[in-house]
Amino acid sequence: MARIRIPSTIIILFVMVQTGFLLFMYARYSSFMPQSEQKPSQVHILILSSWRSGSSFVGQLFSQHPSVFYLMEPAWHVWVTMYQNSAKVLHMAVRDLVRSVFLCDMSVFDAYMPWKRNLSDLFQWAVSRALCSAPACDSFQRTDITSEMACKTLCGRYPFSKVEEACKTYRHVVIKEVRFFDLKVLYPLLTDPSLNLKIIHLVRDPRAVVKSREQSVKALARDNGIVLSTNGTKVEDSKYKVMQEICRSHVQIYETATLKPPNFLKDRYLMIRFEDLVRDPLSEISEMYKFADLSLTPTLKSWIYNITHGQGPGKKKEAFKITSRDAVSVSQAWRNVLSFQKIKKIQEVCKGAINMLGYQLVDSEKEQRDLSLDLVLPRRQNQFSWSSFNPKH
Repeated sequence: MARIRIPSTIIILFVMVQTGFLLFMYARYSSFMPQSEQKPSQVHILILSSWRSGSSFVGQLFSQHPSVFYLMEPAWHVWVTMYQNSAKVLHMAVRDLVRSVFLCDMSVFDAYMPWKRNLSDLFQWAVSRALCSAPACDSFQRTDITSEMACKTLCGRYPFSKVEEACKTYRHVVIKEVRFFDLKVLYPLLTDPSLNLKIIHLVRDPRAVVKSREQSVKALARDNGIVLSTNGTKVEDSKYKVMQEICRSHVQIYETATLKPPNFLKDRYLMIRFEDLVRDPLSEISEMYKFADLSLTPTLKSWIYNITHGQGPGKKKEAFKITSRDAVSVSQAWRNVLSFQKIKKIQEVCKGAINMLGYQLVDSEKEQRDLSLDLVLPRRQNQFSWSSFNPKH
């Protein structure tokens, strides 16, 4: 019986055609699959905010949840290493680091910490409950409410490899960042099929932000220089140039997300005002948790009550710490502390953000000091538009 010899080129061509057909059918089938079936197993939440806006507090609301792996400002390492660049230039490096962390690939830190590392080498590692409990550290259980001080004492010497190991065991990965100034920079992450990303945009009255920033002038000086592109020179921001950039970025992020947003942002953006959060913590936190597909546990409810009903507005040495204090008092402290001349200047550079985000301008020191005058305009739940209100300016 004669054998038929088929040239190898025909075989290769046949295989290529067959492969192409299979890829075409897979792509076609995938396009009809329900969205939920294509999502990664983990949920990724980015808390997007600016310095001194209550973001550390919001970060802790997620960090203490037993289903969450949380990191606070991992892009700090990018800015510290490349401080002579501008925020805009560093956007890509920050975005790449955030993506790697969301995917639990901690090798991204090799470029910023090229030495044998422990947990304690990671910026603000001890505020992450996930790094204070198993498998990162054996001193606490996942359901425990951990404190930064206790974690530093007991867990700092564990190897850095525990960060990645722990991350891979959680259903939610949450990152808090203050180093993004343009929502469009995040579009590649929002369209990345390996991520299931949602964004919580936290804002605060710019006048309250300035009051809080005045407690941390030296600590913020290097970051100010990066925001203002000073080639590494530290800036104290006495003329509110940094605040102007921060306010501009909040307006840009909010407008991009709410005025004709791209389809991939649907149901993936939530704006929260710090003032609403401290006035009605359980309601606002429940909204955030629902958005993030998390549930509020009795232990968390009790902790949240205690953390928002402490004594007084907090001390200067507590500027970067989460302590039990009267949260409503904290949110209104600027009205008694800042001079009206400062308030006028802040309102001048941040007028657009104050109006758009739903805060009331003040025309006099009398209005500023009158705490019976509510400067936080009401909003309806789940609707981020104040077009029906008419601020005085």
